[in-house]
Amino acid sequence: MSKILENLHRTLLAGVILAVIVFLIVNLQNFNGAAFWPTLVKWIHVWFGILWIGLLYYFNFVQIPSMPKIPDEQKPAIGKVIAPTALYYFRYAALGTVVFGLLTAYLSDYLHQAMSFQEGWRTIGIGMWLALIMAANVWFLIWPNQKRALGIVEADADTKKKSARIAMLVSRTNTMLSIPMLYCMVFQKIG
Repeated sequence: MSKILENLHRTLLAGVILAVIVFLIVNLQNFNGAAFWPTLVKWIHVWFGILWIGLLYYFNFVQIPSMPKIPDEQKPAIGKVIAPTALYYFRYAALGTVVFGLLTAYLSDYLHQAMSFQEGWRTIGIGMWLALIMAANVWFLIWPNQKRALGIVEADADTKKKSARIAMLVSRTNTMLSIPMLYCMVFQKIG
């Protein structure tokens, strides 16, 4: 078992295998083949969403408040190793959440109704639009500013400081938006 858990890829594969086993146990007897793809895509959407929001909360609850407490000689470990890796997964988790969320809505035949706030679909529609705004913030505001703040791209000291502040404020905006977005996703009545 330790050989599985010592390697992230093996751990993830084991998790997928366990999920398939649970799916088969729960659904094999009453499985409707037409529901397979929407169910699979929704599961992937939720997984990416957990990764995205988990990293968003990590940045806002752990990394940002901890940075002033870290001695200057230790900060390069965060800025050069941990933050770029976390930001990579953060960006692609946002992308995966949006892509698989839109696919879920399309395959479940409510994409147009939700995106246009039609009666009965307003809650999920608001959640979807909030998620789209948040994903745009990740890719077009947080990431470009973080690249400058972390020195991934060249920038002078003043630009780095300003970029770090902008990235933090936009990240806090996403944290704020995540609360009503999650409400909308959880409490929409579908079907």
